[in-house]
Amino acid sequence: MRVKIIVNIWTLHLFPSLSIFAILKNYTDNEILNNYKKTQLPNGIKVITEHIPHVQSFSLGFCFNVGSRDESRKNNGITHFIEHMLFKGTKTRSARKIAEEIEAYGGYLNAFTSKEHTCYYGRGLSRHLPRTFNVISDMIQNPAFKSGEIKKEAGVVIDELNDINDNPEELIFDKFEEVIYEGNPLGYPIIGTEKNISAFSQDDLFAFINDMYGFNNLTIAASGQISHDQILHLTDKYLIKDLGKKNLRRKNVLPHQARDHYINKTIQQVHIIIGCATYGYKDKQRMALNVLSHILGEGSSSRLFQSVREKNGIAYQLNTFLNSFYDISSFGVYLSTNERQSARALSICYKEFEKIRSKKVSDKELKKAKEYIKGNMLLGLENTTSRMFNLANSEFYYGRFITPEEIIAMVDSVTAHEILSMAEEVLDETRLTRVIISPNTSVVKPAA
Repeated sequence: MRVKIIVNIWTLHLFPSLSIFAILKNYTDNEILNNYKKTQLPNGIKVITEHIPHVQSFSLGFCFNVGSRDESRKNNGITHFIEHMLFKGTKTRSARKIAEEIEAYGGYLNAFTSKEHTCYYGRGLSRHLPRTFNVISDMIQNPAFKSGEIKKEAGVVIDELNDINDNPEELIFDKFEEVIYEGNPLGYPIIGTEKNISAFSQDDLFAFINDMYGFNNLTIAASGQISHDQILHLTDKYLIKDLGKKNLRRKNVLPHQARDHYINKTIQQVHIIIGCATYGYKDKQRMALNVLSHILGEGSSSRLFQSVREKNGIAYQLNTFLNSFYDISSFGVYLSTNERQSARALSICYKEFEKIRSKKVSDKELKKAKEYIKGNMLLGLENTTSRMFNLANSEFYYGRFITPEEIIAMVDSVTAHEILSMAEEVLDETRLTRVIISPNTSVVKPAA
């Protein structure tokens, strides 16, 4: 399962006289910096909390720094499969009891696997925090991994894989990263392959957990009406099995000029990604790339949306994306259109690339993109779950809490000259890769 949190920016329209920084500064000083706490326990677990006094709920996450990029070709898909299996029962709780124990008290329990992380998380009323903490602790310490449940869940996950293969909007992103990260586990699909999923055994699952699920790569993050001392107490009470410390070794990606990739399927529309591998989370240039992405294709006022959809009426779906990892990012443009218009849509995209490569963006356009980015970040702070994930992500990628003021400063520091330089680099047609999924009837590959 993948998590995507969506927020709107109506607040900015309701209060146009207030700058984002003015709204955020008091909010941050009083509610984030003063209420943020971090403890690294002797066993390696990191506990990070943010107390939010004006809510009655909590969001709690047990986040492991383990994902599909830590797999091999042989066991690709096992991280995601284990995520599923941890909900199938422990030594003391059945799958039904796990669900009922949380839902009977109005709570919510879920998990997701990404290429770099696996997170088990829950939400609920603050008075039920110990119950949720207990259940998740039991799941990660005492999984049953019964053979019969493994066989049944393999069928469920294969159905999920087939859903992805039937949905070109999802499949194309997996294929794009498979192509641009060829030769590196980062290119493996999170869900794995049908062959692997069908072959996973109880021994395989226990071996992977024993190798990868260690206290030194576990971050417990919590936000809401909770206290830091409370989370520390619950950690001491319920995490009683020593998971030890694991040595995580990741293979860095070596960028290369990836080949174009074409797929034919029984579909009606042509789905296209044009993009490349570029700067990761740790690179200072990523922020300029983020601003460029918003100018080019985020929102209905962006250049590509206006040019391809509004002026020419070609594509219903069109957007840029920046999918970032620790050391590298996937950047590109995604669109879908009918086969007859696909070549024209590509041609318009390349013309827009040329425009933004050849002339600096205006101060007005640059400011609009920055306000969009900052507005989305600000409104995300209203959601305890997104704030909890933000705590964990800051720790994973930066080793400390990155304040909203720091992010605002990074956004505001981006110049029009940096946008121009970034466009000249990442929108150079010679380094862009195309992945195109076309109807089976297609006999001509769309051209630029």
